[in-house]
Amino acid sequence: MPETYTAVAETTGTWTEEEIRQQPASWIRSLTNIDRLRASIDRFLTPLLHKNDLRVVLTGAGTSAFIGDIIAPWLASHTGKNITAVPTTDLVTNPMDYLSASHPLLLVSFARSGNSPESVAAVELANQFVPECYHLSITCNEAGSLYQNAVKSDNAFALLMPAETHDRGFAMTSSITTMMASCLAVFAPETINSNTFQDVANRCQAILNSLGDFSHGVFGYEPWKRIVYLGSGGLQGVARESALKVLELTAGKMAAFYDSPTGFRHGPKSLVDHETLVVVLVSSHPYTRQYDLDLLTELRRDQQAMRVVAISADPDAVIEAGPHLLLPPSRTFIDVELAFCFLMYAQVFALTQSLHVGNTPDTPSTSGTVNRVVQGVVIHPWLA
Repeated sequence: MPETYTAVAETTGTWTEEEIRQQPASWIRSLTNIDRLRASIDRFLTPLLHKNDLRVVLTGAGTSAFIGDIIAPWLASHTGKNITAVPTTDLVTNPMDYLSASHPLLLVSFARSGNSPESVAAVELANQFVPECYHLSITCNEAGSLYQNAVKSDNAFALLMPAETHDRGFAMTSSITTMMASCLAVFAPETINSNTFQDVANRCQAILNSLGDFSHGVFGYEPWKRIVYLGSGGLQGVARESALKVLELTAGKMAAFYDSPTGFRHGPKSLVDHETLVVVLVSSHPYTRQYDLDLLTELRRDQQAMRVVAISADPDAVIEAGPHLLLPPSRTFIDVELAFCFLMYAQVFALTQSLHVGNTPDTPSTSGTVNRVVQGVVIHPWLA
């Protein structure tokens, strides 16, 4: 255990709490390392990005896949490159649908351990399908297969996260956010770097500080049986990851769902009842924000949910008309930066809810059927 964080987990006595709390420091540590590696990264990446027909696919399994969902929309818009997100769990079952020999490919693989069968298989399938294939492996485990294979490959660059982000707890917390920040810094260094990102780290540290010893939870404690997270654009990826954290750490004792605010009306809204907590992650973009606030008003007017909570960076009469959390003041953040702030609340909520239902957050699956590193996956060879 790093000395800096020795005392912080005393409240719950869990690795999960420690790994949630260490995140702001871990981000800056990783981005400072990327600053040092900038010349090496550019030697690998710059020639690839100059290829007009390059496809960049962000991939991973489970939480690692949601990194791409969160950051790909902003990266594609910001860089003007063809950047998309496809989970490894889809790549290995349907490589013919996602891998094309007609375009050069940069596969960006995210992984905490780097030992998930799909992570290794996706790299092998990409090499098999795409003649001009390159890899950027962003992982938290130096001993993992994904990292070791990348180090040994001529067509790959291996980027290792700080050692403490190889989360010991069951759920990915510091690993997802550090890999997110690091990938943003790799592709958009002029916007995301160790200096500019200090504002994000400071705001997230203020959020964690505001939650004290976590004993009061995030939204208080009510007898809710289900939670819905709603977010637009890349924030829908945050909503998906937030819902997964609840499912993982409560071992399904609390049902969790996600959607976009506009998509939610098209059927999924049917699940809202008087045992449901709804959390709306409000966008910072003035256009998108209108849709978020419209649904927030509608859900409160319906009076079907036990509670409807808005989380926002900026105040608004609509938001303040009901339960809400306003982020600590800072400069104006774009949504891809707000994602980190929203995840702080979601991770702490999942941790405290896990304890509330009587689980052990570091090992919530008492049946052993769900594991920290996925098991039971058979990788079938592709036979062209």
